[in-house]
Amino acid sequence: MKLAHVLTCFAIALGICNAASAQSARVPVVAAENFYGDVVRQLGGDHVQVTSILSNPDEDPHLFEASPKTARALQHAALVVYNGADYDPWMDKLLAVSRSNDKRTVIVAAQLVGKKAGDNPHLWYDPSTMPAVAKAVSAYLSSADPSHKGDYDARLAAFLDTLKPIDASVARMKTHYKGVPVTATEPVFGYMADAIGFEMRNQRFQLAEMNETEPSAADIAAFEKDLRERRVHVLIYNSQATGALTKRLLAVAKDAHVPSVSVTETLPAGKTYQQWMQSQLDALAGALQGWQR
Repeated sequence: MKLAHVLTCFAIALGICNAASAQSARVPVVAAENFYGDVVRQLGGDHVQVTSILSNPDEDPHLFEASPKTARALQHAALVVYNGADYDPWMDKLLAVSRSNDKRTVIVAAQLVGKKAGDNPHLWYDPSTMPAVAKAVSAYLSSADPSHKGDYDARLAAFLDTLKPIDASVARMKTHYKGVPVTATEPVFGYMADAIGFEMRNQRFQLAEMNETEPSAADIAAFEKDLRERRVHVLIYNSQATGALTKRLLAVAKDAHVPSVSVTETLPAGKTYQQWMQSQLDALAGALQGWQR
């Protein structure tokens, strides 16, 4: 075989190999929380490789400690998505000390929706947050990988469409339950509760629990009185942070026949973000079904 022919065959093979490699190359993404990771996965499909840091629904996210493995994942990420508003302050530290990456893009949900440290950081329960995050992620993917822009645009449109049933559920519940007094052990569900229009009670207690400080005796007594006298129609609690005080309040609520509804801070295994939100809204609507205005 002539040398020119061999070189030609080699060049063709190399071209095929490079094309296959380009097709299989995926945008490396790190999401601090698995619900943001799930949304990125829905928007990017096979074109992204997503690593979610907080992903255990049985673990209290406030007790999370970053590991060397987390730092390594960040070093190779082209896109980083995290919550901000002091919910995941370890991300700022990791990004600051990780190896410099001029091409890395960082999307912070709090910045997109105008929230800051001191605000309720559970932004994923605000119906306005995920559309903003999705649009920012999709814009980045289209810019970083323009050959698949059509797919990214279609996926964004489909994602935004799947949020409409959630918005419809919130609107329907607002029609029926606006002004209804409810309570919660923490402000995890706070933004969604505001969107529905509940009268949220015991907020000083909730802030103390979220900030891991001891609620005052007066606030605990007021909370228990609300439950015993059925001044509230449902107790919303964070099932990832059920300490002794939360268990005590759940027992009081059970004795008073006040329904309790569990919410979580991370996406449960086997569910999409949309399924997670909808299932919690459905559980809440079910708990309130017997309420009469």
